[in-house]
Parts: sequence; C-alpha cells; structure tokens
Amino acid sequence: SKSLSDEENLKLFGKCNNPNGHGHNYKARPLISLLFSLQIDPVSGMVINLTDLKEYMQEAIMKPLDHKNLDKDVPYFAEVVSTTENVAVFIWENLKKLLPMGTLYKVKVYETDQNIVVYKGEETISE
Repeated sequence: SKSLSDEENLKLFGKCNNPNGHGHNYKARPLISLLFSLQIDPVSGMVINLTDLKEYMQEAIMKPLDHKNLDKDVPYFAEVVSTTENVAVFIWENLKKLLPMGTLYKVKVYETDQNIVVYKGEETISE
C-alpha cells in the first residue's frame, strides 16, 4: 500500500510484501443468479447464452488481468491495493457492466486453495 511505510507494509502483508511484486494464479468464478425472477429463454433453455458469458468474462476478466502485473499494468490498481478482495470487486464491477441487469449473483476468487474471497456487491439496508 502506497499509504503505508515499508515497515507497516511488511507487518500487514508479510511474505506478500515485495517491492518488485509477486505473482498469483487467480481463479475467478462468476455465478449467475438463478432467481425465479429471471426468465429462461424458451428456445435455448438458458438464462444467458454461454457463448455470450464466455465473451463477457474474456472482456471483464481475462483482457484486463491475465498475465498482468496488477500494480503496474492495471490502472484500477494504481490507487487500490491489489488484494484478492479488491480483485473480486474489480471483477464484479467489470462483469456487472456487461451482464444483463440482475443476473450476477456473486464472484468467487481463489488466490490459493485455502484463500478464497466471495463478493456479492455492495449490499444496502433499507430503512
């Protein structure tokens, strides 16, 4: 984090704190909502065309993130710390722009088999 000292970064991020960066092979799984309010297309039998979904994922995830140094190559992470949590938010926001409204349920990002982040967007509480 640019807002922390070298010592604070080391204490907070441990072995992930490397001034020259370090790599992860993230796996992301966007889950499409299958709520009853969504209409299944009577011809295709699908809520969303899987070919379209693959294209959306290519545009929202692979194109901006695949084989990139997040901190140096992805403008979003110039000011946002590239934690797995923030990667999930980035993916959510990108997919949300492309998918039909109300179809994205959650994004699950695997940093490792043990470190997994699930993001469902910003939830609001109505009074």
